[in-house]
Amino acid sequence: MPHTSSARKHGGDQSEGSGSVLKSQRAKMGGIANDSEKKGSSKRLKDVEISVPIVYGTVSFWLGKRASEYNSHKWTVYVRGTTNEDLGVVIRRAVFQLHTSFNNPTRVVDSPPFELSESGWGEFEIAITLYFHSDVCDKQLDLYHHLKLYPEDDSGPQSTKKPVVVESYDEIVFSEPSESFFARVQNHPAVIVPRLPATFNLPPPEADELLKLAAARQQVQAYIVKLRRQMSLIDGQPQQSLPTSGH
Repeated sequence: MPHTSSARKHGGDQSEGSGSVLKSQRAKMGGIANDSEKKGSSKRLKDVEISVPIVYGTVSFWLGKRASEYNSHKWTVYVRGTTNEDLGVVIRRAVFQLHTSFNNPTRVVDSPPFELSESGWGEFEIAITLYFHSDVCDKQLDLYHHLKLYPEDDSGPQSTKKPVVVESYDEIVFSEPSESFFARVQNHPAVIVPRLPATFNLPPPEADELLKLAAARQQVQAYIVKLRRQMSLIDGQPQQSLPTSGH
Protein backbone atom coordinates (compact mmCIF):
# COMPACT_ATOMS: atom_id res chain seq x y z
CA MET A 1 0.00 0.00 0.00
CA PRO A 2 1.32 3.48 -0.68
CA HIS A 3 2.54 5.94 1.87
CA THR A 4 0.08 8.70 2.62
CA SER A 5 0.07 12.14 4.21
CA SER A 6 0.45 12.66 7.94
CA ALA A 7 -2.42 11.82 10.29
CA ARG A 8 -4.96 14.16 11.75
CA LYS A 9 -4.82 14.01 15.51
CA HIS A 10 -7.77 13.84 17.88
CA GLY A 11 -7.63 16.29 20.74
CA GLY A 12 -3.87 16.89 20.78
CA ASP A 13 -0.47 15.94 19.45
CA GLN A 14 0.81 12.42 19.03
CA SER A 15 4.37 11.52 19.81
CA GLU A 16 6.25 9.19 17.55
CA GLY A 17 8.84 6.63 18.58
CA SER A 18 9.04 3.61 20.81
CA GLY A 19 6.73 3.85 23.80
CA SER A 20 6.17 7.60 23.67
CA VAL A 21 2.87 9.16 24.71
CA LEU A 22 1.50 12.68 25.05
CA LYS A 23 -1.78 13.46 26.76
CA SER A 24 -4.39 15.03 24.54
CA GLN A 25 -7.39 17.13 25.43
CA ARG A 26 -10.46 15.52 26.91
CA ALA A 27 -13.15 14.35 24.48
CA LYS A 28 -16.41 15.46 26.05
CA MET A 29 -19.48 13.48 25.10
CA GLY A 30 -23.14 14.19 25.77
CA GLY A 31 -25.53 11.76 27.34
CA ILE A 32 -28.29 9.80 25.67
CA ALA A 33 -30.85 11.79 23.73
CA ASN A 34 -34.17 12.78 25.22
CA ASP A 35 -36.16 10.53 22.89
CA SER A 36 -34.04 7.59 24.02
CA GLU A 37 -34.89 8.38 27.63
CA LYS A 38 -38.57 8.29 26.79
CA LYS A 39 -38.15 4.79 25.37
CA GLY A 40 -37.11 3.32 28.68
CA SER A 41 -33.53 4.34 29.41
CA SER A 42 -32.88 5.25 33.05
CA LYS A 43 -32.87 8.92 33.95
CA ARG A 44 -29.71 10.99 33.78
CA LEU A 45 -27.73 12.29 36.74
CA LYS A 46 -27.32 16.06 36.71
CA ASP A 47 -23.96 17.71 37.48
CA VAL A 48 -22.10 14.40 37.20
CA GLU A 49 -19.23 13.46 34.88
CA ILE A 50 -17.74 10.04 34.24
CA SER A 51 -14.24 9.93 32.76
CA VAL A 52 -12.79 7.00 30.80
CA PRO A 53 -9.02 7.32 30.12
CA ILE A 54 -7.95 5.50 26.96
CA VAL A 55 -4.81 4.87 24.93
CA TYR A 56 -5.01 4.30 21.19
CA GLY A 57 -2.16 3.64 18.82
CA THR A 58 -0.08 1.10 16.94
CA VAL A 59 2.86 -1.18 17.55
CA SER A 60 4.80 -2.51 14.57
CA PHE A 61 7.54 -5.13 14.18
CA TRP A 62 9.95 -5.56 11.29
CA LEU A 63 9.77 -9.11 9.93
CA GLY A 64 13.53 -9.42 9.43
CA LYS A 65 14.49 -12.31 7.15
CA ARG A 66 10.82 -12.98 6.44
CA ALA A 67 10.32 -9.44 5.14
CA SER A 68 9.55 -8.92 1.46
CA GLU A 69 9.04 -5.86 -0.72
CA TYR A 70 5.30 -5.73 -0.05
CA ASN A 71 5.20 -7.39 3.37
CA SER A 72 7.91 -5.95 5.60
CA HIS A 73 6.14 -5.37 8.93
CA LYS A 74 3.59 -6.91 11.26
CA TRP A 75 1.51 -4.35 13.16
CA THR A 76 -1.41 -4.02 15.55
CA VAL A 77 -3.75 -1.07 16.04
CA TYR A 78 -5.63 -0.86 19.33
CA VAL A 79 -7.86 1.07 21.71
CA ARG A 80 -7.46 0.09 25.36
CA GLY A 81 -7.62 1.31 28.92
CA THR A 82 -4.54 3.13 30.17
CA THR A 83 -3.49 0.08 32.18
CA ASN A 84 -4.99 -2.40 29.70
CA GLU A 85 -8.42 -2.58 31.36
CA ASP A 86 -11.41 -4.04 29.57
CA LEU A 87 -13.32 -1.19 27.88
CA GLY A 88 -16.29 -3.39 26.98
CA VAL A 89 -18.24 -1.92 29.88
CA VAL A 90 -18.41 1.37 27.95
CA ILE A 91 -17.59 0.60 24.29
CA ARG A 92 -19.75 -1.83 22.32
CA ARG A 93 -17.99 -1.59 18.94
CA ALA A 94 -14.82 -0.25 17.33
CA VAL A 95 -14.50 0.24 13.58
CA PHE A 96 -11.03 0.52 12.05
CA GLN A 97 -10.80 2.02 8.57
CA LEU A 98 -7.62 0.79 6.88
CA HIS A 99 -6.05 1.82 3.58
CA THR A 100 -8.16 0.89 0.55
CA SER A 101 -5.43 -1.47 -0.70
CA PHE A 102 -6.36 -3.96 2.06
CA ASN A 103 -8.97 -6.62 1.50
CA ASN A 104 -12.07 -5.56 3.43
CA PRO A 105 -10.53 -2.26 4.62
CA THR A 106 -13.40 -1.56 7.06
CA ARG A 107 -12.80 -3.83 10.05
CA VAL A 108 -15.43 -4.13 12.78
CA VAL A 109 -14.56 -5.38 16.28
CA ASP A 110 -17.65 -6.04 18.41
CA SER A 111 -16.00 -7.20 21.63
CA PRO A 112 -12.83 -6.47 23.60
CA PRO A 113 -9.95 -6.37 23.07
CA PHE A 114 -10.63 -3.62 20.55
CA GLU A 115 -7.66 -4.22 18.28
CA LEU A 116 -6.61 -5.91 15.06
CA SER A 117 -3.39 -7.10 13.50
CA GLU A 118 -2.21 -6.90 9.91
CA SER A 119 0.97 -6.87 7.86
CA GLY A 120 2.24 -4.71 5.00
CA TRP A 121 4.88 -2.23 3.94
CA GLY A 122 3.33 1.26 3.93
CA GLU A 123 2.40 3.90 6.49
CA PHE A 124 -1.06 5.47 6.38
CA GLU A 125 -3.78 7.08 8.47
CA ILE A 126 -6.18 4.79 10.33
CA ALA A 127 -9.61 6.15 11.22
CA ILE A 128 -11.06 4.66 14.41
CA THR A 129 -14.75 5.04 15.27
CA LEU A 130 -15.98 4.09 18.74
CA TYR A 131 -19.62 3.23 19.42
CA PHE A 132 -20.96 3.11 22.98
CA HIS A 133 -23.63 1.10 24.75
CA SER A 134 -27.17 2.46 24.49
CA ASP A 135 -27.26 3.71 28.10
CA VAL A 136 -23.85 5.43 27.72
CA CYS A 137 -24.08 7.73 24.71
CA ASP A 138 -25.86 7.77 21.36
CA LYS A 139 -23.02 9.63 19.63
CA GLN A 140 -19.95 8.05 18.08
CA LEU A 141 -16.38 9.19 18.70
CA ASP A 142 -13.97 9.50 15.77
CA LEU A 143 -10.22 9.13 16.32
CA TYR A 144 -7.37 9.31 13.82
CA HIS A 145 -4.01 7.63 14.12
CA HIS A 146 -1.01 7.44 11.78
CA LEU A 147 0.54 4.00 11.45
CA LYS A 148 4.31 4.25 11.73
CA LEU A 149 6.56 1.36 10.73
CA TYR A 150 10.01 2.92 10.80
CA PRO A 151 11.74 4.56 13.80
CA GLU A 152 12.64 8.22 13.73
CA ASP A 153 16.33 7.39 14.05
CA ASP A 154 16.78 5.15 11.00
CA SER A 155 20.57 5.48 10.83
CA GLY A 156 21.15 2.01 12.28
CA PRO A 157 19.91 -1.40 11.12
CA GLN A 158 16.33 -2.41 11.86
CA SER A 159 15.70 -4.96 14.59
CA THR A 160 12.97 -7.56 14.87
CA LYS A 161 13.08 -7.21 18.65
CA LYS A 162 12.56 -3.46 18.92
CA PRO A 163 9.02 -2.40 17.99
CA VAL A 164 7.97 1.03 16.83
CA VAL A 165 5.22 2.25 19.16
CA VAL A 166 3.09 5.35 18.60
CA GLU A 167 0.33 6.08 21.12
CA SER A 168 -2.03 8.88 22.11
CA TYR A 169 -3.66 9.34 25.49
CA ASP A 170 -7.19 10.68 25.74
CA GLU A 171 -10.00 10.96 28.26
CA ILE A 172 -13.58 10.41 27.16
CA VAL A 173 -15.85 12.42 29.45
CA PHE A 174 -19.55 11.55 29.70
CA SER A 175 -21.66 14.36 31.13
CA GLU A 176 -24.91 13.64 32.96
CA PRO A 177 -24.69 9.84 32.65
CA SER A 178 -27.68 7.58 33.02
CA GLU A 179 -28.25 5.91 36.38
CA SER A 180 -27.79 2.46 34.84
CA PHE A 181 -24.42 3.46 33.33
CA PHE A 182 -23.28 5.02 36.60
CA ALA A 183 -24.25 1.95 38.62
CA ARG A 184 -22.55 -0.43 36.18
CA VAL A 185 -19.17 1.33 36.20
CA GLN A 186 -19.09 2.51 39.82
CA ASN A 187 -16.30 0.08 40.75
CA HIS A 188 -14.82 -0.62 37.33
CA PRO A 189 -11.03 -0.04 37.12
CA ALA A 190 -11.18 1.56 33.66
CA VAL A 191 -13.64 4.27 34.68
CA ILE A 192 -13.16 7.30 36.92
CA VAL A 193 -16.21 8.26 38.96
CA PRO A 194 -14.90 11.07 41.18
CA ARG A 195 -17.91 11.56 43.43
CA LEU A 196 -21.40 10.36 44.20
CA PRO A 197 -24.24 12.42 42.73
CA ALA A 198 -26.71 13.97 45.12
CA THR A 199 -29.55 12.04 43.49
CA PHE A 200 -27.88 8.66 44.05
CA ASN A 201 -29.74 7.57 47.17
CA LEU A 202 -27.78 5.44 49.60
CA PRO A 203 -27.89 5.39 53.41
CA PRO A 204 -25.38 7.93 54.86
CA PRO A 205 -22.79 5.41 56.14
CA GLU A 206 -22.63 3.51 52.83
CA ALA A 207 -22.64 6.71 50.79
CA ASP A 208 -19.79 8.23 52.80
CA GLU A 209 -17.70 5.09 52.56
CA LEU A 210 -18.32 4.71 48.83
CA LEU A 211 -17.39 8.34 48.27
CA LYS A 212 -14.10 7.89 50.13
CA LEU A 213 -13.29 4.73 48.17
CA ALA A 214 -14.09 6.41 44.84
CA ALA A 215 -11.87 9.40 45.64
CA ALA A 216 -9.00 7.20 46.81
CA ARG A 217 -9.28 4.94 43.77
CA GLN A 218 -9.16 7.92 41.45
CA GLN A 219 -5.96 9.22 43.06
CA VAL A 220 -4.27 5.82 42.95
CA GLN A 221 -5.35 5.19 39.39
CA ALA A 222 -4.02 8.53 38.19
CA TYR A 223 -0.67 7.89 39.89
CA ILE A 224 -0.41 4.38 38.40
CA VAL A 225 -1.14 5.70 34.92
CA LYS A 226 1.55 8.34 35.33
CA LEU A 227 4.15 5.80 36.47
CA ARG A 228 3.33 3.30 33.72
CA ARG A 229 3.59 5.98 31.06
CA GLN A 230 7.00 7.03 32.44
CA MET A 231 8.20 3.44 32.52
CA SER A 232 7.16 2.80 28.92
CA LEU A 233 9.06 5.89 27.82
CA ILE A 234 12.19 4.75 29.65
CA ASP A 235 12.00 1.15 28.45
CA GLY A 236 11.09 2.02 24.86
CA GLN A 237 8.71 -0.94 24.79
CA PRO A 238 4.93 -1.35 24.45
CA GLN A 239 3.05 -1.18 27.72
CA GLN A 240 1.54 -4.63 27.27
CA SER A 241 2.41 -7.52 25.02
CA LEU A 242 0.13 -7.83 22.01
CA PRO A 243 -1.18 -11.01 20.39
CA THR A 244 0.50 -12.11 17.21
CA SER A 245 -2.70 -13.20 15.52
CA GLY A 246 -5.05 -10.78 13.78
CA HIS A 247 -8.83 -10.60 13.93
